[in-house]
Amino acid sequence: MSEQEEAPPPPEAAQRARELHEVIEHHSYRYYVLDDPEIGDDAYDELMDELRELERRHPSLRTPDSPTQRVGAEPVSKLEKVRHLEPMLSLANVRSEEELRAWVSRMRAHLAREGIQAPDFRYVVEPKVDGLAISLLYRDGKLERGATRGNGEVGEDVTHNLRTIGAIPLHVEGAPPLLEVRGEIYMSTHDFTALNERQAEAGLSTFMNPRNSAAGSIRQLDPALAAQRPLSIWCYQVGVTEGLSFERHSQALQWLRDHGFRVNRDIKLLEDEQQAIAQCEEWQWRRGELDFEIDGAVVKIDDLELQRRLGAIGREPRWAVAWKFPPTTAVTHLRAVHWNVGKFGDLHPYAELAPVQVGGVVIKLATLHNEEDLARKDIRPGEDVIVLRAGDVIPQVVSPAPHVVERHDRPPRPLPPSRCPFCETPTIKPAAGVFTKCPNVACPERRWQLLKHFVSRGAMDIDGLGEKQVALLQQQGLIQTPADYYRLTAEQLVELEGFGEVSAANLLTSIEASKDRPFGRVLFGLGIEEVGEVTGRNLAQRFREIDALLAADEQQIAQTPGIGEKMAASIVAQLADPKMRELIAELRAIGLRFAEEGPPPGEGPLAGKSLVLTGTLPHWSREHASELILAAGGRVVSAVSKKTDYVVAGERPGSKLEKAQRLEVPVIDEAGLKALLGQ
Repeated sequence: MSEQEEAPPPPEAAQRARELHEVIEHHSYRYYVLDDPEIGDDAYDELMDELRELERRHPSLRTPDSPTQRVGAEPVSKLEKVRHLEPMLSLANVRSEEELRAWVSRMRAHLAREGIQAPDFRYVVEPKVDGLAISLLYRDGKLERGATRGNGEVGEDVTHNLRTIGAIPLHVEGAPPLLEVRGEIYMSTHDFTALNERQAEAGLSTFMNPRNSAAGSIRQLDPALAAQRPLSIWCYQVGVTEGLSFERHSQALQWLRDHGFRVNRDIKLLEDEQQAIAQCEEWQWRRGELDFEIDGAVVKIDDLELQRRLGAIGREPRWAVAWKFPPTTAVTHLRAVHWNVGKFGDLHPYAELAPVQVGGVVIKLATLHNEEDLARKDIRPGEDVIVLRAGDVIPQVVSPAPHVVERHDRPPRPLPPSRCPFCETPTIKPAAGVFTKCPNVACPERRWQLLKHFVSRGAMDIDGLGEKQVALLQQQGLIQTPADYYRLTAEQLVELEGFGEVSAANLLTSIEASKDRPFGRVLFGLGIEEVGEVTGRNLAQRFREIDALLAADEQQIAQTPGIGEKMAASIVAQLADPKMRELIAELRAIGLRFAEEGPPPGEGPLAGKSLVLTGTLPHWSREHASELILAAGGRVVSAVSKKTDYVVAGERPGSKLEKAQRLEVPVIDEAGLKALLGQ
């Protein structure tokens, strides 16, 4: 044996390396694919460190499919072209029920011309993830090559970057000699936003959308950079294989799930085209709830023999079609940055845009959040910007358009005004504050915001009092403080524009009904800075009635869940203000609830139980269901985890139901919740 040759590793070292391969891949699968880790990051890192040390001492153990090689390759000099074993076809588009039914008719007509009696098709409907299509090629279970779609015939070899993605298996147990898996590389919307913020802070170009960020990450040369990007994959098809066959597309998807590939669990197998249409519409309705971007839904014939007989027209298969949704991002011109004043005097910037259609809606205004966010994103009037609108979310300006960041002649940065736009009071910027403020408590805009907040759904929930109605009542001098709502009369209302006898009577009924709102909602409605819906509820549960809360000191309030020392000091100071005490006394005399009902925390039929609400319940609003759960001693949480006791699911439940099923958390409906409550 020459000096250059390595001695074979000891059998025990080779055996331990194989064991570490298996256990690390198992935990990677639990973390990246199932989103249900069994061990913490520290324990996972210890396993990786042990394997790295073994491979350092015995380099022959460092195989291409080792978990340590996900982030170990050298940068490549260029992306090599590779030919796909089978073309990666593109999809024809439809945008309506009529167009999808026409597609089905064309399939039936084609089969009839071939002498095949048109069957009752079964369909698979999948989310059309807006990412980068790739092909993964495995030989004898080991990842050999990963390539982009390219022109469908020839793509680019990006194996060096795909190996860094934890959700892509490097080795597949029980795989045939040859296996091609197709999928979509994507970046979650949360991670995309965080990435753009980091790019902007570093003075680098931002990405227009998650697809561009995923594509840019995969198509660069350095795998270390790709490893820093939070990329994942949804697998959607088995391509070329040897020694493996299926009769239906749905069977192939299940095989992928069973062998460690990440397949979206919301994919549906449906019996007829009406169900397929309903599912496409469901995806369009739900797209704003997802943590990844979709630009449509893909409808496929499930029967693979029928797929073969239907074939393709040019580069488009006859057996699949994409139901395309309106885009959620667009580039437009930022005409100006204006400033609103919040209920606590905070100045909030917003964008005036050149009108642009986003998600099927014409957008002229968009939020810019706050001045620090505005500065971090480096958004400037007179330039092109990226606008995002997802579902019912308020449109927002995400970043400058990529081409403007490189310019040297950019316009000046927008700054908060030196005087309040509504009352001309000089603005101030507290030393440790995020917001520039209008300090004038009598500012008409501040008062309007507080009055509007009081009647909002999360607070007193007074139906019939929107922004325009509150502004009208304020302008007419009928309301100065929230207590004035309860002094309104029908005679006053019918004299105002937009009010008749019926609408005035309905409004007064809603105002009277608001007296039954629970103590926590009243605390939230008072407009105490730092007290949101959750904090108001927690304060109500801890102190039980208003006199105990008003008598509490900073240390006692700081013992409330979610409240720190600074927050407690701010709350005590605001509750001690004479005007706040006067307002509380007035509202109390009017008959609002300033005491908590139901059992104290830890008591009641749901004591110690955590519940998640998802979807629309048939008879109860989500808010009402939450109040009932809290009154029964339970907790309402927003995220599903193994610690969740029940998920209450109504219609259109969203991804929380799927995660509950995956984690085997009990799922109940409204009737089940009533049973838990003893009703």
